[in-house]
Amino acid sequence: MALRPLAGELAPIVANTVARRRRSLAVAMVLIALAVAFAGSTAIFNETYHSQAEVDALLTNGADVTVTEPPASSVPPNAAAALRAIPGVRGVEGIQHRFAYIGADLQDLYGVNPATIGTVTALQDSYFRGGTARELIARLAAQPDSILVSAETVKDYRLQPGDTINLRLTDTQSHQPLTVPFRYIGVVSEFPTAPKDSFFVANSSYVSARTGSAAVGAFLIDTGGRNTTAVAARARALVGTSAVVTDIASVRGTVGSSLTAVDLTGLTDIELGFGLLIAAAAAGLVLMLRFGERRRSFAIANALGAGPRQLRPFVAADALLVAVVGLGCGSALLWGIAAMLVALLRGVFDPPPNALAVPWWYLAALFAAIAIAVATAAGVALTVARRTPLATLRGR
Repeated sequence: MALRPLAGELAPIVANTVARRRRSLAVAMVLIALAVAFAGSTAIFNETYHSQAEVDALLTNGADVTVTEPPASSVPPNAAAALRAIPGVRGVEGIQHRFAYIGADLQDLYGVNPATIGTVTALQDSYFRGGTARELIARLAAQPDSILVSAETVKDYRLQPGDTINLRLTDTQSHQPLTVPFRYIGVVSEFPTAPKDSFFVANSSYVSARTGSAAVGAFLIDTGGRNTTAVAARARALVGTSAVVTDIASVRGTVGSSLTAVDLTGLTDIELGFGLLIAAAAAGLVLMLRFGERRRSFAIANALGAGPRQLRPFVAADALLVAVVGLGCGSALLWGIAAMLVALLRGVFDPPPNALAVPWWYLAALFAAIAIAVATAAGVALTVARRTPLATLRGR
């Protein structure tokens, strides 16, 4: 019997008591489960919302700070050294920006270093098709002539993985059109600093070798999410007016739809605090009411000679059963509700979230608050149970 480790020889009696009061216990379990589901699903939704809004901002700006060079400039990759020396900078990555013709269509082409591009910006799986971000970037590194193409271009030219694509780039020495073959490996729909329409992503070393130039179109600067405004100001002082410097703080409130541009920090704090309070109150007050209903039973048991050791299993059984079942059912329910709420974000964010963002610290605090409330209610019940039978029966 599950109650035997807790109640010992009194397990059958405790079990019968629980069975007779199963209706009131069920009410307590349901209230705790609903409180957990509300608080937990709200926390997961808010965390996912905030996380995806940050992804949108990072996608638009490219990195924490981005230095965009003029279109006609020929800035070499080693210019990153001066930017890397700025206090607060953790890493700098150059990204090429060229223009390429495929047939009669002119599109943007971005040359990246596959080995290091992921260290300064976030690459989501939802940006790609035909493989995960890690897989396709690894193929760019392993096959220098490989290229990622937009879905529209794949459809227009009926491309299949492995097909050769001939793009017309500009030879930097002769300034004449140059046909460069690439191998199609997958679809890219979003990429840091890239436009929303059709574009290409290729290996920068291959582009440099075929065109004769390693000129960088933009430098992506990673600050670890800290002091982005200060780093941007130092970068502007360094590059002067020859380049455009933007930071994620300035674009965070302007990217995406009007919904995602709203700062929900204050409302989120209120929601999470309210959810925590409801969960703790539901667990503690419901159990207190249930124990209050049993005061006379405790008093009679006390009058018959039952001591704290005999009364403790009755209180502990109720508390553990309500807490374990309530938290278990609430946990299952909160994941379902959170998944449904986050599914709504797919119509708000472009690209949509890869997965739920879980605030484990909040869920731990939620479960801890319920456990403390249950333990406190049980402790108060035991204190009441120790009162003299006459005082309890008189209602004092």
